[in-house]
Amino acid sequence: MSAQVRPDGPAPRESATVTTLRQQNRAAALRFVLQEGETTRADLARRCGFSSASAANITAELIEDGLIAEVGSVASRGGRPISVIAPRADGAYAIGVDVGERGVAVELFDLSLAMVDREFRGGRSEESYDDIHRDLTDAVAALRDRNRERWPRVLGIGLGLPGVVETESDGSQVLYAQSLGWDPRPIPLDLDPDLPVFAENGAKTQARAELWYGAARGIDHAVVALLGRGVGLGIISDGQLAHGAFSSAGEWGHTKIHAGGALCRCGQRGCVEAYLGANAILGSWHEHGGSFDGSGWQAIGALLAAAETDPAAGGVVDEAIETLGAALGSVVNLTNPQRIVIGGWVGMRLMEHHLERIGDAVRRNCLERLGTQFEIVPATFGGDTVALGSALMPIMALIDTPRVSLFAV
Repeated sequence: MSAQVRPDGPAPRESATVTTLRQQNRAAALRFVLQEGETTRADLARRCGFSSASAANITAELIEDGLIAEVGSVASRGGRPISVIAPRADGAYAIGVDVGERGVAVELFDLSLAMVDREFRGGRSEESYDDIHRDLTDAVAALRDRNRERWPRVLGIGLGLPGVVETESDGSQVLYAQSLGWDPRPIPLDLDPDLPVFAENGAKTQARAELWYGAARGIDHAVVALLGRGVGLGIISDGQLAHGAFSSAGEWGHTKIHAGGALCRCGQRGCVEAYLGANAILGSWHEHGGSFDGSGWQAIGALLAAAETDPAAGGVVDEAIETLGAALGSVVNLTNPQRIVIGGWVGMRLMEHHLERIGDAVRRNCLERLGTQFEIVPATFGGDTVALGSALMPIMALIDTPRVSLFAV
């Protein structure tokens, strides 16, 4: 059982131009409805530049295909009530995965992008590529067992991965996780016998989630930073996520902030990640006499709490903020963003306590004029951001596919 696409191609007499335009309009309409959540045909026409007749025809087609539905109505000015349309939640599903160094969070989302089920695999220690592969396969199988009725409408699996995800000329993808000590590996395509797999760096999938639904929505130029055990960045330029020549743009964590400085997990010295990754920050606290449990969310929280009264902990936090300001100040000078979004579990904790200080540190480290042109905000989503952005990859494939119907085989 799997999600199948049935192209309802144009009649032979239709020109390619007309066909392409119809598909572009359909894609724009479906994307708009998915992003808005709820809207009306009139608003769809206005925002997408359609005629009223075109908006009505496209809406009817998407309703027939089971992708959107009428969910209510709003009063009009003296006329008939106006129908409200929205994604049909059970019209399709997508799996989004946050692949970490110590396990995987595999989440099933419906077409309204609400999470409907979740499976975690892994533990407290760092895992090998083979361990991660096994975790992924087991977690997807567990979701499939619990969601057999939904599975025929699952579009695919999106992976948010640690490292560089490079797209080859033939469309195949390879993961280069130098910081984890893994040899280059092809993206695993055998996670489920019926589902296609899409992959991208986790910082980019976080940025996509923020671009579609979060703090970067409607912003033409933004940077979305991810601070966790690793450090990454998504760059949004002209409203689009930047990928570079081979899909690996945004490796900010391995830009240099101190020539010949601290040794980074990638094997080089002076990288941003060597100072702002969770292990680096907590390692510095340990060197200054800090005592804490674990190396994750609670440990960073303990550091921030201790910094309120302990000068040593306070010094570690001060240094992290200044380093973050210098690192992001360079990004501001390079990209001239309207908005800086900071996420990842380390980033979220820092922003909870020190948003204004971080903003001040960035502005001290970029050109004055550019420092007046951006605002800095926390990421909208918590721990599900990377998985949500990953789930958008199979959904984007649906949007960009010629007219489809989902059915079980």
